[in-house]
Amino acid sequence: MTIADFPRYTFLHEPTLLQPLRRTGKALGHPSLYVKRDDLMPIAVGGNKLRSLEFWVGAAMQEKADVLLVAGAPVSNQCRLTAAAASIAGLDCHIYHNAEDGLEARRASYLSRLFGASLHFLGPLDEHQRGIEVENAAAEFRRAGRRPYIIGNAAIGGLGYVRAAEELLVQSRASGADIRHVFLPGSMGPTEAGFIFGNALLGHPFQVHLASVEYGQAEFSARVQRIYEAIAELAGPDAPEFNDAVIHYHMDFLGDGYARPSPESEAAIIAFARTEGILLEHTYTGKTFACFLDLVRRRVIPADEPACIIHTGGVPSLFTQFGLFREVPLMPGS
Repeated sequence: MTIADFPRYTFLHEPTLLQPLRRTGKALGHPSLYVKRDDLMPIAVGGNKLRSLEFWVGAAMQEKADVLLVAGAPVSNQCRLTAAAASIAGLDCHIYHNAEDGLEARRASYLSRLFGASLHFLGPLDEHQRGIEVENAAAEFRRAGRRPYIIGNAAIGGLGYVRAAEELLVQSRASGADIRHVFLPGSMGPTEAGFIFGNALLGHPFQVHLASVEYGQAEFSARVQRIYEAIAELAGPDAPEFNDAVIHYHMDFLGDGYARPSPESEAAIIAFARTEGILLEHTYTGKTFACFLDLVRRRVIPADEPACIIHTGGVPSLFTQFGLFREVPLMPGS
């Protein structure tokens, strides 16, 4: 099968912007730095999960689903974008948050409610328990005669960034950028594995750099390979085998752990806001952009090899992160 054979509900009708980072490049002595603005999609402030949702919603529509179920933290980009996607596709949406119902959680999830989703607060469950609750909810919907589809299949979601790899290569060649290095946040895996699979289909034009924001290297690399192989199984016997020769794992920017700020991520957030007018957040993009800056500054990325970082979105979560900044005062004079 080719990627065109999989059902897709189109939310993105044109490529996202490939933007030169001129001031950053001048400051670092690198003339060819770029950012691919997946944070500037036309729906719900954008973000990487919208590419996955094209295939998740496509699969849901093929199954004649009438309600989408999705789970995550109140600040989850996947939940917010699923709510928006459901509103466009004419589907109901139920979101299951593993958090207590309270003012802070309601503020963080407000946009999902604005898009029309029904929110359920399950209390502080772990990811496994949360998944069981969603499966139970799906069973209840079926008993009531509904047709639920649970958002989150990693292989199907990864197809979005298989397409993104080809999209970036076309942009790179058309603009004369000749991009050699591509940076992504390293987290749950569908975005990363999808891009790596797409890169393999294209003959490995990119060196792929993954800055871990959540896992240690052994767990993270195993997760990426597992999802890659699941995508390959979907694609069929002619799919390229997993080859990690073009994958570079960067583990030095995780700081104290997932969703915990670091001095490097804060410095990157401030730097890109004040030189490029680009907003980042602490959990995913701040740490990844910090890795990008460090490797360019230290010439791990040579000045004659063009590099691109994919901005995977998540900007709305920045507005819940006031208290995480150390160097940006909340009030004048504070």
